[in-house]
Amino acid sequence: MELVRTLFCKYDGSPHRLLDAINLGEDEHGLWTGSLPGTRAQRADGTWVTIDHHRVRLFPRGQWWSALFNDAPHATLVYCDITMPAEFGVNSVTAIDLDLDVRLLRDGTIRVMDEDEFESHQVAYSYPAQVIATAQATCTWITTNIATAEPFTTTYKTYLDTLKSLA
Repeated sequence: MELVRTLFCKYDGSPHRLLDAINLGEDEHGLWTGSLPGTRAQRADGTWVTIDHHRVRLFPRGQWWSALFNDAPHATLVYCDITMPAEFGVNSVTAIDLDLDVRLLRDGTIRVMDEDEFESHQVAYSYPAQVIATAQATCTWITTNIATAEPFTTTYKTYLDTLKSLA
């Protein structure tokens, strides 16, 4: 299994989340990575957490978001982080997290998360006007499409099945 180091940072460059994930391949939507139950991830405060379910993440090229797809019975089906476009290195992906998140719950509920954090970080990190506008527009696009359009509806299932076959 080839691993990909995935790092989310805040706008000032400080680490936010770090995880070594399994490279599941790339398609027209972007790079797919996966995490098996028992995988450990590091949080911004330096603590480690253990992932308790199968999940896959999509890093689309040139887009202002990344999506995490959780296996059942996790309550959140899809969790989208609004980010600056990911930077791809050799076996690494780094994305700047812009605070806003969109969740699609298994019951179909869609929630925009962390709007207060987005507002406070606009001041704390001096987000440029273009970053603010693009993050907001991306959040609106995700909210509109997360329940009805690819890659959110079925594409991820192939990668989740591949991940589960590795267990």
